[in-house]
Amino acid sequence: MATKLAFGSPDFAQQHLELYLKTDGAEGHVADFRPIGGLEETPCLLLKTTGRRTGKPSLLPLIYGKEGKDFVIVASKGGAPENPGWFLNLQASPEVEFQVAAKKYKGVARVTKGDERARLFAMMDVVYPPYTSYQAKTTREIPVVVLEPRQEIPRL
Repeated sequence: MATKLAFGSPDFAQQHLELYLKTDGAEGHVADFRPIGGLEETPCLLLKTTGRRTGKPSLLPLIYGKEGKDFVIVASKGGAPENPGWFLNLQASPEVEFQVAAKKYKGVARVTKGDERARLFAMMDVVYPPYTSYQAKTTREIPVVVLEPRQEIPRL
């Protein structure tokens, strides 16, 4: 059985990223988020953005859901008052690369609005139940982002 990282260690994100990359998504694609109110088998993708200030690539694991051919991510930052840096990078440069299990894509990130946002936020709350409590902790509307794959690529 594949190793499932359990959220909680201080360097969880780095361990998650390394496991995902080391096994080409066979491990790390699913993580155990029960320690923080999530599900035992929470799907995660890797997102590569371009730094809005540095121009350098940044790679991080994020929880995702699926909507048709698209992938959905949430810029929750645990309900913090400000958006996460990766989201600000997407706003500055919506062209992204991402990996879902072993498949790698080039695509475009699009921020949802209105009814679409509400519907996808509800969908993502099923994938990761703490999202509703995160929204309650902040006055900002937590962004929901659709990643639209445009082409498969050999590597990130």
